[in-house]
Amino acid sequence: MTAATLAPELPQGLPWLNAPSGSLHEQRGRIVALAFVNAASTWCGQRLNDLAVLQARHVGRLQTLVVNVPRFDSERDPQTSLKRLRRHGISFPIAHDVNWATWQAFGIESWPTVLLIDGEGVIRQRLVGLESQAELERAVAGLCDALNAPPDDDLRGTRESHPEPRLPLRFPTGLAATADRLFVADSGHNRILECNHGGRVLRQFGMAGADLVDGEGAQAAFRNPQGLAVVRESLYVADTGNHALRRIHLPTGSVVTLCGNGRAGETVDGIITSPRSVALNAPLALAAGGNNQIHIAMGGDNRIWSYDLTTHELRSRAGSGQLDVRDGSGPMAAFAQPTALAAVHQTLYVCDALGSAIRSLQVRNDTVQTLVGQGPWSFGAEDGPRDSAQLQHPQGIAVSADAPQLWIADSGNSSLRMLRLGGGELSTVALPRPLHGPTGLALQGGVLWIAETDAHAVLRYDIASGELSHVPIDE
Repeated sequence: MTAATLAPELPQGLPWLNAPSGSLHEQRGRIVALAFVNAASTWCGQRLNDLAVLQARHVGRLQTLVVNVPRFDSERDPQTSLKRLRRHGISFPIAHDVNWATWQAFGIESWPTVLLIDGEGVIRQRLVGLESQAELERAVAGLCDALNAPPDDDLRGTRESHPEPRLPLRFPTGLAATADRLFVADSGHNRILECNHGGRVLRQFGMAGADLVDGEGAQAAFRNPQGLAVVRESLYVADTGNHALRRIHLPTGSVVTLCGNGRAGETVDGIITSPRSVALNAPLALAAGGNNQIHIAMGGDNRIWSYDLTTHELRSRAGSGQLDVRDGSGPMAAFAQPTALAAVHQTLYVCDALGSAIRSLQVRNDTVQTLVGQGPWSFGAEDGPRDSAQLQHPQGIAVSADAPQLWIADSGNSSLRMLRLGGGELSTVALPRPLHGPTGLALQGGVLWIAETDAHAVLRYDIASGELSHVPIDE
């Protein structure tokens, strides 16, 4: 929608998380993309990555300013929101609109919304959602081309204050464990690490840069990889930033792309016989199921998909695409940003991040049932019976094949939770300290491995003794 009104000034006292306080008036003479986002939203992360590409293309002419508006109580903490945005690789100046004052002043109605403001401070375009990527590119190019060449000082860009520390890991997410190996999706470094259980790095898959490149070991490239799953001699990777499913052949270290053409998009319905050529939408998690299948949680289209390792076919299993917590069969069900999966026998467990819910999907008939969670805007920290217990923005799950227990990385509550399956209760696991943004979980031999994402660390939790220890990932 086109607008031609003077943009109001940002509210006085609006806190900035990673840059000096600024105003729209200071940006006169260049184009401003004012992006209203929520740090927990995959859609918002995609839109910010789109803007990063455009800002690099129009250096000095385009400046993106981010206004983060919290959805969850945990996101009211500025450092929590900053960490979640940095997981997307975002380094734009970020303002924290904790009381939604800026949202209301600019008449915003949904995430993500981008206002394009010209060099005179006039709002020229209002783009809502992700459907208008081509329109965004055209509008930015038209506005930027009308500007004079920027001075040299404007080419330096804005440097973040207090950046993340340089550590061996940067925002680790997905984990997979075998009897003697621990695989870590080192998302911020765009690579996969193969470690022993003591944390010693044995191999690295993926070069330093973010790209979509098949090949041998370190010569291959990933972009913000997250979910992992091991099947026999293969490690499967949800390459989130590339919108692709990748496979690492462990004996040789070679990497190939199985699904996805590297671009985000709406995947067609039905059985897809050429999955390498289709556009996926932010695959976040994987689980190895029976019948030689890899199940995929697609956070960008709120569906669960399955890839057949024998026929090499891809198909949508459940979810309407609408962001909601709704039970039903196949496309009649709805998910709210499915972020983690765990499979046992003929049941697939799904962690709905924005729904603060745990769901089950029966593989035989694709029927979805909610185990914990009351809706996309209902969250909390209550233990107890499933119908009244609450989670807050959970990010990871793991299930034991020999015990009716589901482990949950309850990121919004900085805790580890446990759900007894078969009608049992949700409880909080007693740990010696709170967790910092836990996401990926992996269960192996009585040990629960935890990706403590915001602390750039991996933890080892001994289930029998209750001991929690740091795994020193080194190189």
